[in-house]
Amino acid sequence: MRPTLKEIVAARPYPDYADWWPMGEHFLGFMADAIHANWRTLHEDAEVVEVSRYAEHYIRVVYERQARPNLVGDFVRRMSTVESGEFDALSYAFFRSAYEELARRIKDPDALAVERRQFTRRVGKRFFSSMAEHLKLDIPMRLDTEEDHRRLTRAIGEVGAFLHREGYLRTRFAFRLDVDITHRGHRIRQRAEDFRDILNRGGSAYALYEMGYPAIMPSAVYLYQTIGEAQHHSSRTIEELFDRAGCTASETPDFDPTGLPADLVVELWEIRKRA
Repeated sequence: MRPTLKEIVAARPYPDYADWWPMGEHFLGFMADAIHANWRTLHEDAEVVEVSRYAEHYIRVVYERQARPNLVGDFVRRMSTVESGEFDALSYAFFRSAYEELARRIKDPDALAVERRQFTRRVGKRFFSSMAEHLKLDIPMRLDTEEDHRRLTRAIGEVGAFLHREGYLRTRFAFRLDVDITHRGHRIRQRAEDFRDILNRGGSAYALYEMGYPAIMPSAVYLYQTIGEAQHHSSRTIEELFDRAGCTASETPDFDPTGLPADLVVELWEIRKRA
């Protein structure tokens, strides 16, 4: 039996998130559109009453505050600014509602896990589309030449700068191709200059995605612990970028945000070039 929100918050508080910081209107607008549109595909004409209840409960339990009136409605209609703790609660509430609705429809645990992950990908795909147009990203369709890789690296950097500038990542973004770690008993050593050759040979290349204080760190852990799936906002964003460049890419499936320091959340990514 999974713990309740109150139980997991008591076990893993996040005091560094008690002081909220402002978030940018572009990020919030693109994310409101992506989250709400995909949530509506599951709930059809439903109102956001359940989501509002979850958000209010989350803010009360996690931040010991009262949610401001009409938080969910204002977010959906993009009528007011939202601070980090509020976005954390909004993300938690919409994704919890979506994940629970999927559980009502799908009884097989393996199929349910797949559909929940697909929901995160649909949100990430729609968010990325809006952001890519806003930033006018130059993304190669394939990663064949050195210039293709330069364009990809530049696009990743622009995405990271946007996420940092807009407050989703408070202090740090890095997507490193120099990798030297041990993962599940296997030593992975990769130089950045070898990344292109590994992909062109059909092998698996790696990267380390480093985040400093992602705004949804608390709710990602709480959703993972109470439901079994987090939201992966920025990870699904970068996954979509690689998809447009002809690659499959994602954090390793055993990634668990629980226990990671909020100032340096690190995901190991595996990347392959599609045939």
